[in-house]
Amino acid sequence: MMDIKDRRIDGGKAFDWGRTSDAYARYRDIYPDLFYQKIIDRGLCIEGQKVLDLGTGTGVLPRNLYRYGAEWTGTDISKEQIAEAKWLSVEDGMAIDYLVSATEDLRFPSASFDVITACQCFWYFDHETVVPKLADFLKPGGTLLLLYMAWLPKEDVIAGASEDLVLQYSPDWSGAGETKHPIEIPPIADRYFERTDHEEYELRVPFTRESWHGRMTACRGVGASLSEEELTRWDREHRMLLEEIAPERFDVLHYAALAVLRKRPA
Repeated sequence: MMDIKDRRIDGGKAFDWGRTSDAYARYRDIYPDLFYQKIIDRGLCIEGQKVLDLGTGTGVLPRNLYRYGAEWTGTDISKEQIAEAKWLSVEDGMAIDYLVSATEDLRFPSASFDVITACQCFWYFDHETVVPKLADFLKPGGTLLLLYMAWLPKEDVIAGASEDLVLQYSPDWSGAGETKHPIEIPPIADRYFERTDHEEYELRVPFTRESWHGRMTACRGVGASLSEEELTRWDREHRMLLEEIAPERFDVLHYAALAVLRKRPA
């Protein structure tokens, strides 16, 4: 296990994705087909391309895009997440390379990849260290693709109520209060990349009470950071909440966003 502390995130409260790897594998593979189609329609992550997926977690992105023929490498700081990713990939007969490493510590030869993806993770990185490194890893004209999806708590009653409960346990959780907006690009990226495309769009994601409970448990403010005692109380209270406000099956309003950055000529 590896605690991560960053004063920019959750007020510096420690979290460890390894603690929630099981729930992450079971409940966070939820991106709708449209999410992936937006990538393929841009000619990215397809046959003939070598793709590096940063913060791959349980390999959700490479596993769901594998059928389009790209050659994938996934990296993550959590060995527990990578263990889940390897198991799930092998189970489905997918030849995906995985590596346990912080993004800041990655080492690949120059011009190794056509595309680098970062889904739900780019803000965690030390951008001054990582951005030049990613540009070096990319081939000339290569693409850095940033991806994100989040529920909209101010517009969706179930999401809002669940989020309020998370905040009772993790008051400084910085994942709360999301609104639809473009992905934030750090200024240093403009030295190495051209911003060529972005899109933000709404979509409804289907859940059952159980799968939504699992999705919320797998978030940073709950499963990755609460004590065992707190998790037990969270589990009970969130299940009771959903019995009161949610039908057995429902959709949760989300928004998704992407940003396409092309490597600048040398």
